[in-house]
Amino acid sequence: MEKLVEIFWSSLKGSLDWTLKMISFEVPWYQNFFYGLILISLVVWSLELLFPWRKQQGAFRKDFWLDAFYMFFNFTLFAIAIDGVYGIFKYGFESIGIEMSGLAFFDLSSLPMAVQLLVFFVVLDFVQWLTHVALHRFEFFWRFHQVHHSVEEMGFAAHLRYHWMENILYKPLKTFGVMVLGGIEPEQAFIVHFVSIAIGHLNHANVHLTWGPLKYILNNPVMHLWHHVYALPKGIKYGLNYGISLSLWDYLFGTASIPEDNPDIKLGYPGVEDMPDGFGAQLIHGFSRKKS
Repeated sequence: MEKLVEIFWSSLKGSLDWTLKMISFEVPWYQNFFYGLILISLVVWSLELLFPWRKQQGAFRKDFWLDAFYMFFNFTLFAIAIDGVYGIFKYGFESIGIEMSGLAFFDLSSLPMAVQLLVFFVVLDFVQWLTHVALHRFEFFWRFHQVHHSVEEMGFAAHLRYHWMENILYKPLKTFGVMVLGGIEPEQAFIVHFVSIAIGHLNHANVHLTWGPLKYILNNPVMHLWHHVYALPKGIKYGLNYGISLSLWDYLFGTASIPEDNPDIKLGYPGVEDMPDGFGAQLIHGFSRKKS
């Protein structure tokens, strides 16, 4: 037990030190998640202000500041704690003689860098799509995912408004996705990360964007708005449009649906009125067995 505690704190401290280095500009710009997040947020927010889809929605929409806090909490503070748990996870593999790098099923190092990035991006997105489906299909997971779906006015910062339990669900699966792909360098992973954040922000933004013919590949604000619809269309039980960055999976597996191009559909879910307003109360939301 003492060894596990030591590993946890060592991993947590390493993550904290890295975060502080990002804030103090001590890491290369392409590895700076902290200011990269701020820059992407400002760009997408500017698009919302210049080209608002829901024109009656204010610049500081309902829960804007709550979502902004979630964005930094999930992206930095809670991510630090999760890295402590990840250190134990890695130690568990190594203690039985398994190097995580040795679990790679595919070695991408011989491929051109652009192809490596594309494969890495697609595999991680599919893993996240599957996880997202599970968050809707299983009632225990859905209770935590309700925090994300309690958004009633959509904006870029809603992208990272989610319950901390989702990190615990996503992190191991994303880690597995990385483990099965060999040859990916950290610099490449950072590129995919920033692209994913930008697409996620846009998907939740108050802008009218469909990507034209590319809508069958890339997720977009019109499609994702229907993922957050209050009342699911007739015949749909759990949800629709689960795509994270790519819409491709929804079209392939029959979960894509855009009944109409309407910016004013009601958002949330039946029972959203029972969601606590404050961040502190939402932290423990989901542990109750009450269904919504």
